[in-house]
Amino acid sequence: MAALDAAVAAGPAWAAYPPRERGEILRRAFETMIQRTDDLALLMTLEMGKPLAESRSEIVYAAEFLRWFSEEAVRIEGRYMTSPLGNGRILTMRQPVGPCLLITPWNFPMAMATRKAAPALAAGCTLVLKPAQQTPLCTLAFAAILEECGLPAGVVNVITSSQAGATTEPLLTDQRLRKLSFTGSTEVGRLLMGQAAGGLLRLSMELGGNAPFLVFEDADLDAAVEGAVLAKMRNGGEACTAANRFHVHEAVAGDFSQRLAKRLGAIKIGRGTEPGVELGPLIDAKQRDKVAELVQDAIDRGAQPLTGGRAVQTPGYFYEPTVLGQVSEGTRLLTEEIFGPVAPVISFASEQQAIAAANSTQYGLSAYMFTSDLKRAIRVAEALETGMIGLNQGIVSNAAAPFGGIKQSGFGREGGHEGIAEYLETKYIAVNMD
Repeated sequence: MAALDAAVAAGPAWAAYPPRERGEILRRAFETMIQRTDDLALLMTLEMGKPLAESRSEIVYAAEFLRWFSEEAVRIEGRYMTSPLGNGRILTMRQPVGPCLLITPWNFPMAMATRKAAPALAAGCTLVLKPAQQTPLCTLAFAAILEECGLPAGVVNVITSSQAGATTEPLLTDQRLRKLSFTGSTEVGRLLMGQAAGGLLRLSMELGGNAPFLVFEDADLDAAVEGAVLAKMRNGGEACTAANRFHVHEAVAGDFSQRLAKRLGAIKIGRGTEPGVELGPLIDAKQRDKVAELVQDAIDRGAQPLTGGRAVQTPGYFYEPTVLGQVSEGTRLLTEEIFGPVAPVISFASEQQAIAAANSTQYGLSAYMFTSDLKRAIRVAEALETGMIGLNQGIVSNAAAPFGGIKQSGFGREGGHEGIAEYLETKYIAVNMD
């Protein structure tokens, strides 16, 4: 509770901090993080295993949230208008919601910290930041940079713990806390929402995903394959936005599958610090075993491995990049989040069938679509039940864009102009002019 005590005590002064000065602290933190990209990337790779090249990319991506929200800090606006009857004025202002609890996952330890903390700080909120037990060092390094760049004591308070529930539940039931932002599984998200209900906390929930990757018959297959590699293999498939199932038109399904298998089969596996490595280990034995179980279920139902399909028999939690053809309906891979380097391919015959298959999930975080037909792209994009869509590209994440999902993938947005709004309350003042 000492962390929340500190956040509450620092709240009034931080909320009153000039927006420009809040922004300047974030800007200095952005510049410092970029200067230390190599050191921070090495720390991330040693802590959670992703290849150094991916870690470097994440540091740059993470830093971008600091730069974006340093600029948003001075754009918190209200409005002034004459009331409809003319006898008064309507005045609104935006104010920080108050102390926040931010819970981040292990798969993108630096980017998830900055994506949540930067808008909170820009808005004038203080916070308690709880990283995943597997990756506390990245968060501690980020907090140290903020302190070095002039953030006042008590504004950001990091708590590390190997028992997440025991640590967060007392905070969620404390009436001084005003907001929770969580990234993680849908199951844990439901639990946290229940704990937060007593205090009617403002919630931002970025939960599970089951992203469809649609390839139509008129798609540029070279571009589609490269997009598929990006969408599937980012962080080794351990990403909520990872393409989970590949719905490919029957006219090109065979060709696409073979090309993708050739591309993934050439990926170098190994320790993230080794030169040329493109795929590191999964996070732990439990996750590796889950991936193996899902692949075996698909094979038992008739799927054919075009490449991979096995755990790597070396020390560590490695699994081969895998492409499965002839995947049948009812296969668990099509309904469960894989969180690993496995691409199941299933064919479709019509646009309507593709849309129905893509929407046949409880999740709605992201989707990907490759087509050369602009009218089809608009039709399908409007019909997909998902918060984000990659059109002819395999990455959707961007600090300037709103990140988030619908259905059981959660609610709320991070990034873009929408991101800072999650940390602001609207106050209305009725002015009598009679």
